[in-house]
Amino acid sequence: MHRNSDQQPLCITFTDTEDNFELKSGLIHLLPSFHGLAGEDPHKHLKEFHVVCAGMKPHGITDEQLFLRAFPFSLKDKAKDWLYYLPSGSIETWADMKQQFLQRFFPASRATHLRKEIYGIRQSNGESLYEYWERFKALVASYPHHQFTESLLIQYFYEGLSWMDRRMVDAASGGSLIDKTPKEAQHLISTMAENYKQYGYHTERGVSIVNEVNTNDLANKVSELTVLVHQMVAGQRQEVTVCGYAQILDTQQMHAPHYKKEPCRT
Repeated sequence: MHRNSDQQPLCITFTDTEDNFELKSGLIHLLPSFHGLAGEDPHKHLKEFHVVCAGMKPHGITDEQLFLRAFPFSLKDKAKDWLYYLPSGSIETWADMKQQFLQRFFPASRATHLRKEIYGIRQSNGESLYEYWERFKALVASYPHHQFTESLLIQYFYEGLSWMDRRMVDAASGGSLIDKTPKEAQHLISTMAENYKQYGYHTERGVSIVNEVNTNDLANKVSELTVLVHQMVAGQRQEVTVCGYAQILDTQQMHAPHYKKEPCRT
């Protein structure tokens, strides 16, 4: 057991109950670390901190008491220096602590930058649907208070899709993804992304590929994919679906630079 009164920063005001509270060494060792570096995510740190504390909360202690007592032990280097340099008695509640922490390590300039990244997101060349979806979710999670509605988030993701993957998503949705509710759209995208991950079929995307394929022929291929993608999302006839999908993509890419045909996975 650790008696921590002499180790706590003076900026935190504790109650009499908290003065007698001791942290278990096991809890301290499991706490996530935040160093105050430019690339660190303070929101993620708070989430991980909550998870650890929730799993090792002592009997008879409130969340408020535990969080205030344990949080300083999760800070390292510059972040720890910042906390110890705060004015004495400036933090009385856990809400005060979170507000001060986010103001310091998640300034308004960073919030503005992330908002622009969210609504301007684009799928990169060679990036699979699964990779793009995971990147988008991580970006949104890095700024929980983005103030975008679920419908807008789906719209931004959809508008950033590559030409081909947008049509694959539309085919699976039976029309257009934006016609679905946010919950339906998220479920559809997640299901398709997991299938992409499972079968691992990667395509070489780029403007050159689209330009070199006859528009009418490509439209026909997309129409053929409608049934196949529906089956993929529904989890039916998966071997036929994946092979058919691969064959159609091979047809589109066979004239593309650096084209390499991959064997169909069954």
